[in-house]
Amino acid sequence: MNPAVLIAPELMPDRRPAEKLADELHELGFAALGRVHHNLTAAPLAEYAVQRDEAMLTEDGALLAYTGAHTGRSPQDKFIVRDAATEAAIDWGDINRLMSPAAFEALLTRMQEWAEGRDLFVQDLRAGAEAAHALPIRVVTQYAWHSLFARNMFLRPSEEQLEDHAPEFTVIDFPDFEAVPERDQTRSKTFVIVNFTRRLVLIGGTSYAGEIKKAIFTVMNHILPERGVMPMHASANIGAGGDVAVFFGLSGTGKTTLSADGARALIGDDEHGWSERGVFNFEGGCYAKAIKLNPQQEPEIYAAARRFGAVLENAVIDPDTRIVDFDSARFTENTRACYPIEFIPRIAAGGVGGMPQNIIMLTCDAFGVLPPLSRLSNAQAMYHFLSGYTARVAGTERGVTEPQAVFSACFGAPFLPRAPGVYAKLLGAKIARHDVRCWLVNTGWTGGGYGVGDRMPIDATRALIRAIVSGALEQAEFTDDGVFGLQIPSQVPGVAGNLLHPQRAWQDQDAYRAAARKLAGLFAENFKRFADQADEDVKAAAMRGA
Repeated sequence: MNPAVLIAPELMPDRRPAEKLADELHELGFAALGRVHHNLTAAPLAEYAVQRDEAMLTEDGALLAYTGAHTGRSPQDKFIVRDAATEAAIDWGDINRLMSPAAFEALLTRMQEWAEGRDLFVQDLRAGAEAAHALPIRVVTQYAWHSLFARNMFLRPSEEQLEDHAPEFTVIDFPDFEAVPERDQTRSKTFVIVNFTRRLVLIGGTSYAGEIKKAIFTVMNHILPERGVMPMHASANIGAGGDVAVFFGLSGTGKTTLSADGARALIGDDEHGWSERGVFNFEGGCYAKAIKLNPQQEPEIYAAARRFGAVLENAVIDPDTRIVDFDSARFTENTRACYPIEFIPRIAAGGVGGMPQNIIMLTCDAFGVLPPLSRLSNAQAMYHFLSGYTARVAGTERGVTEPQAVFSACFGAPFLPRAPGVYAKLLGAKIARHDVRCWLVNTGWTGGGYGVGDRMPIDATRALIRAIVSGALEQAEFTDDGVFGLQIPSQVPGVAGNLLHPQRAWQDQDAYRAAARKLAGLFAENFKRFADQADEDVKAAAMRGA
């Protein structure tokens, strides 16, 4: 028996017939379902989420949900099905763990059986704003709030596009379904499995909605390089004159914050492609870190996160007033806000821009030794792209001050099915062909490492970014920093000189040199992994150290 399909009443005339969706779900092995809610909009999805005790409304109307034990991604529980099509294409190892086709099919069968009699929510969406590289997708979820998350995050097809919507990838997301590791070839009860041949993604055992968006990012990272399109874990914006800036960076480095600039139009905050036409967003929404979110430093994001239609994850709320306390990390530091990109006042039309003029690689250096701004040669840009460096503090316990280096190749290793060198060579060729200026910007500590120095002032970082995108640095004087072999400007309007030269901000010069040597050594050790993937000029661009 095919499932009953419910469509938002006001949208029924322009949505594909319910019978066709039911047949397509049946072809996937899902029969005898409860109600299937198809392409519901924000209001009914929020109502269902509240009625089903999945989430609650905040004072301002945003939907707040809690994800339980999983307050972030589970990279060790991600798998790719290994078959004839993927055997030679995937960079197998600790990041891309393999699963057999037989184990995948057995797990899928159990998910199909588990779904019998249950209500599901279905969204037909797209990834990729450039029409030539758009990927039609379908997201089938157990939770109403996950359906709203997907609707916010991906591109919402027009009524005309929906008439012919044929999903090329389907995500099946059942948070309450858990794997049995000894049976399912998984590491734990949690799993995210990508099958490129079957064009399916299976997610279970986790309520963290970010797994949905990153699974599709993984898919895009696999299929686009074969077309000559560079997939990027980066934000992007565009100036009034059409100049495009791309911001690479890991979580916590500031790519969402810095790209949301009131003077420039946002192309997107996290995932982009770079084609022969220029830069285009993969998504239709933003997924911003919400911890310590405030209207002074991040006014656009703060306003967007509080609107009806936005989804908050794991934020702290007053149970009586429903006022959100963005400063609290009671459940996690990784509180999140998901909202449609239209909630940002200035956005790029169609989610596209031209060729980038500037590429900015963001790092949060908790050692406090990297300059806040460095101009990179093409070879240095490739070195830092392959390194993908940032740092995090060791913990929140009293007295813990030692930073920990984090290296994530291409600023997004967990989402790269192919070898990092594939992406680096593609990016390097585009940078050289289009004469793109490259920069390294440190949003971390100055005057000492974490626990001693201070966090780089956001106003200073914004001034540096403005100087980059405005072209003000084209005629500036640059000098070797004398430590890492990086080129730093002698002066930048609105930025104190001691910030530009980090060594001057340290009172203990011996401590500075020791920290610089340590960081350079960590870079060198990490880069050994790319000895067979990097050109000689890239290897020669290594960090020197004091």
